[in-house]
Order: sequence, then structure tokens, then C-alpha cells
Amino acid sequence: QVELVESGGGLVQAGGSLNLSCAVSGRTISTYAMAWFRQAPGKDREFVVGLSWSGGLTYDADSVKGRFAITRDNAKNTVYLQMNNVKAEDTAVYFCAADRQMNEVAWSNTYSSESTYDYWGQGTQVTVSS
Repeated sequence: QVELVESGGGLVQAGGSLNLSCAVSGRTISTYAMAWFRQAPGKDREFVVGLSWSGGLTYDADSVKGRFAITRDNAKNTVYLQMNNVKAEDTAVYFCAADRQMNEVAWSNTYSSESTYDYWGQGTQVTVSS
């Protein structure tokens, strides 16, 4: 059974930084495309950043471009979301997700869709104070 557990959320001041972690158990992440999504109060869950299983492709939402970055450590079976220069509008619950298909062409066309991903974490709250 594959389990994803996010951590590292909390309260941060606008302009500050935060690093979220997503620890995966039950299967190596080296063959998974990974992504972070977020859901703000009263809004739908939205794609934030994604990384293909090979690490050769990354995508990020326009709203976080140049500020957020996704990385992976296959040895630790962990994915990270580095958040810099955070803004009040970054306040949300952040979710980690994994796609097990090992098909980069397909993933490159559907990376921002929730239905692409097979496994999800429970989320971690990030609150940005202005």
C-alpha cells in the first residue's frame, strides 16, 4: 500500500520561505511522476508544480513561477516543495500526489489534472500572514 505523508506546513510571514516534505512509503518514487496541489478556503484544488518520473520535465503554475520549486530525493523516497517569497494568496492546504504510469508523454499533457494521479496525501496547512 502506497502512503504519502506531507509535513512542514505552518505559519509564515509574507516574503518568507517554507519547505514542505512528502514522504512516500510502500513503493519507490523513482518511477513516479510527482506533483503538489493546493486548495484554498472556498476554492477548488489546483495544480502548483510537477516533476516527471525521470526528472526531465517540470511544470509550475503561473501563480508560483519563479518562487516555488519541486525536487525529489529518491534515496529518501521524499519529494519537496520549496516555497520562496510567499504571498497571502499562497495560503492553502498543500497536497502531494503521485502518478505511477511511467509515461512522460501522457503525463506532459495531463500533469495539471487531479485525475492523473493515483495516490494522494492528506495535506498540510500553509498560512501566510501579511
